[in-house]
Amino acid sequence: MQHWQPPQHSRDGPPFGGFPRSAALGRNVRSSTKKIAMYGLIVVLTALALCSIVFAGELTGPAKVISTDTLEIHGTRVRLWGIDAPDKSQMCRDINLNPYRCGLMAASDLEAFIAEREVSCLSILEDECGRTLAICSADGIDLGEWLVRNGLVLDWERYSRGRYHAAQRAADRAGLGLWAGSFAVPWLYRACIRLGGGAASCSDDANAHP
Repeated sequence: MQHWQPPQHSRDGPPFGGFPRSAALGRNVRSSTKKIAMYGLIVVLTALALCSIVFAGELTGPAKVISTDTLEIHGTRVRLWGIDAPDKSQMCRDINLNPYRCGLMAASDLEAFIAEREVSCLSILEDECGRTLAICSADGIDLGEWLVRNGLVLDWERYSRGRYHAAQRAADRAGLGLWAGSFAVPWLYRACIRLGGGAASCSDDANAHP
């Protein structure tokens, strides 16, 4: 299976913390990116070591969108499994190179899609850290796949095992959502923030992908 690589961008775009023009995929990741990736992996593995799964079940009902990858159903916070979504503070550029809050826009689109429909979350896993992971659907439509197929989030293959890989390729080829412009990979954005970067500079993938 071909592994998705963080996009590399040209350097001739207008300044937004050095924001690049293109969202073309690339395969050359420099050493500092590897350090950020390793840092992020250590954080994830540490969290997983501390948090064991203690609950599994099913949850159905009206859903409130907390963020692009988090819903609340009957007071229970549910994290959509297998995807990586831009944070609320993260900036991206659209097809015209204009900056926009891609995380907030994606959450708004998800809220409009769900509307008043009932959401069902299957294979819910709640760990000791209070996080609940699930595959959720509305009218039989997998919300994770819908988000990926519309270019609003990324398939997090390390966890999804490629469940949404085809949907992501379709969004990339069609230039939908994030793929229409330029963006920093969300998990690298968060690693950049944890290392002391600001929202503007970490949104610039020249910094998230040094």
